[in-house]
Amino acid sequence: MAKHGSDKQFVKEIADMNADFPQWYTDVVLKTQLVDYGPVKGTMVIRPYGYEIWERIQDELDKRFKATGHRNAYFPMLIPYSFLVKESEHVEGFAPEVALVTHVGDTPLEEKLVVRPTSETIICSMYAKWVQSYRDLPVLINQWANVVRWEKTTRPFLRTSEFLWQEGHTLHATEEEAKEETLRMLEVYREFMQNVLAIDVLTGVKSEKEKFAGAVETYAMEAMMLDGKSLQAGTSHYLGKNFASAFEIKYLDSDGQLKNPYQTSWGVSTRLIGALIMAHGDQRGLKLPPRVAPIQVVIVPVAVHKEGVLEKAQEVSDMLKAAGVRVELDVRDQSVGWKYNEWEMKGVPLRLEIGPRDIENGHVAAVRRDTHEKLFVSFEALEKEIPALLDAIHDNMFAMSHEFLHSHIKVCKDMDEMKEALDDHCFVKAMWCGCRECEDKIKASLAATSRVMPFDQTPVGDACVCCGKEANKVIYFAKSY
Repeated sequence: MAKHGSDKQFVKEIADMNADFPQWYTDVVLKTQLVDYGPVKGTMVIRPYGYEIWERIQDELDKRFKATGHRNAYFPMLIPYSFLVKESEHVEGFAPEVALVTHVGDTPLEEKLVVRPTSETIICSMYAKWVQSYRDLPVLINQWANVVRWEKTTRPFLRTSEFLWQEGHTLHATEEEAKEETLRMLEVYREFMQNVLAIDVLTGVKSEKEKFAGAVETYAMEAMMLDGKSLQAGTSHYLGKNFASAFEIKYLDSDGQLKNPYQTSWGVSTRLIGALIMAHGDQRGLKLPPRVAPIQVVIVPVAVHKEGVLEKAQEVSDMLKAAGVRVELDVRDQSVGWKYNEWEMKGVPLRLEIGPRDIENGHVAAVRRDTHEKLFVSFEALEKEIPALLDAIHDNMFAMSHEFLHSHIKVCKDMDEMKEALDDHCFVKAMWCGCRECEDKIKASLAATSRVMPFDQTPVGDACVCCGKEANKVIYFAKSY
């Protein structure tokens, strides 16, 4: 686990992340007012500060989706149960988590309804109506929605009975085009993680056991949290013709033949907010990347009773807002120290302090949340320097994420080495024979699961980490959320 000895118990209301990481996480999400618990077990209320982060995520991803030719639509959340049954592997994969509607008032429904756990089935039913000719392809649609999966064990953002997400669903004339789409969207996600959330990830293909129910292949990105566990941050699925065949999506091709199209689906969710917290946070609380932070700069006037202080702080606030910076001017009736602690806990990337001495010296004091470094910026340079400083904070946060990830990956040759690496809060990179029994044994004995097989399959040995038999697959294992 990451050590933060210099921080100690800076915020006494937050548990020590090195002693109790799960409690630290819970304390952070509640005390920074990201969420509260909903009245129904397993649900969460996303409070304004948390929802503003989601809005920033939505905005950044939506731009990327539209730049790659996708358009948004919306489909109903109530799905006929018979739709789910049409794709047998799919219904088997989701059956334990499905919430059903069986009555309207006291009247039983003729057919029970599923509350959307994912939308492949209902979207396919519509595609079967809309797609008639090869001229109708490709179909490139994304949906922003909520989904319900009745989870047994819940934790805000990471696993809740209802959460928010986006799900892309596309149809293509050829297998090659569909596979290209699957990998293109995985790369969109990877670039977003790096350039917006400042989180480095591992990408690759899931094992047969871990793939999405009904998919031919599932690709994923795995992020390392500060406790050494993996968080699946997003997935992109190549569905082949499985759903298209089950829902009789057919089109007349240019050669006069009726054919089923090839399909993809891909999605990320509010789980990304959990990733932000656990990949960047420290003992003081949140540490938000500037590009999704609801407030990028907080201005704290010092000695507001002194002439000119409040006016100068307002002037700086107006200037930065005009430059496109998200700014909060804190003029609440609280002590300066209290404000410093609160804004650090809430993860605001940059704090500007303006007092009589700063005005006299022609500068502001700027304190970085990522490094706690204090520097001085002249009033004349603020409009140019603050956006540059925010970019520098982003770059440093990504560099820290990259270094942490790659310094916590250990190549292992056998189960003993694997246990040691996992106990040391690391990912395991190893050879695997491809056998399901080995996956199951590793999960049962070490509480670790296969995460992804990287695209770079350069061998790190020649024998399976579990059974010792000849192996030709490179794979990552980790404990996970």
